[in-house]
Amino acid sequence: MSPESISAVVESSGLKHIAIIMDGNGRWAQNRGKPRIEGHRAGAKTVRNIVEESRRVGLRHLTLFSFSTENWKRPDEEVSGLMKLFGRYLKSELATLLDNGVRLRACGDLTRLPDELRVLFETNIEKTKDLTGMDLTLAISYGGREEILRAAKRLAKEYQDRPSELESLSEERFGEYLDLPDLPNPDLLIRTGNEHRISNFLLWQLAYSEIIFSQKFWPDFSADDLHKCIHEFSTRKRRFGMTEEQVGGVRG
Repeated sequence: MSPESISAVVESSGLKHIAIIMDGNGRWAQNRGKPRIEGHRAGAKTVRNIVEESRRVGLRHLTLFSFSTENWKRPDEEVSGLMKLFGRYLKSELATLLDNGVRLRACGDLTRLPDELRVLFETNIEKTKDLTGMDLTLAISYGGREEILRAAKRLAKEYQDRPSELESLSEERFGEYLDLPDLPNPDLLIRTGNEHRISNFLLWQLAYSEIIFSQKFWPDFSADDLHKCIHEFSTRKRRFGMTEEQVGGVRG
């Protein structure tokens, strides 16, 4: 399908936010007899392609699971290589983000990042903060349980002198303490790499997201694969716990 026809699908289906677990970089490299870091380098090229295509077809929000809290347990050499790769990406892609009106955001515990990388993130976030074409959120040093725990601590600190008010706390109010409270919940989660789990990603936000699992490793995931996922999303009926009659059979 052409980008124009996919743009029409995005609009008609109400699809605003796609989150992606970019899995399979290491296995892609190992299958080719290469070091795992080469898979991450190939995956970075896919990131560029998918960000550009998402912007082209009119997606409003794209969130990429870039590095989890559990990934810190990987071999030091791989972690170090990933941190350098993130730094190169932030330096090389800033101009592209600015040219395409893409606002960069981040969620996760950025305090654990190397100082130089953390400053790069903060600098690029500041330089793109007023752009309105699309939001690109990188979840880095991120874990869903940790985010919920951070939110609970923020909430507890605010309510410590008025605990009785907690009785009236709503889900919507609790969501205001998450890392990016203004980021809408994903409509669609895509996971590549032929794995079928959400791996501690956006646990609060994914409650009613549609999920598509792709057999392809992330470096092989193409714009056409993104189009197919968007088209499949448009065929699904989202009921949010209600009956089809209640929601009127609305697709998307």
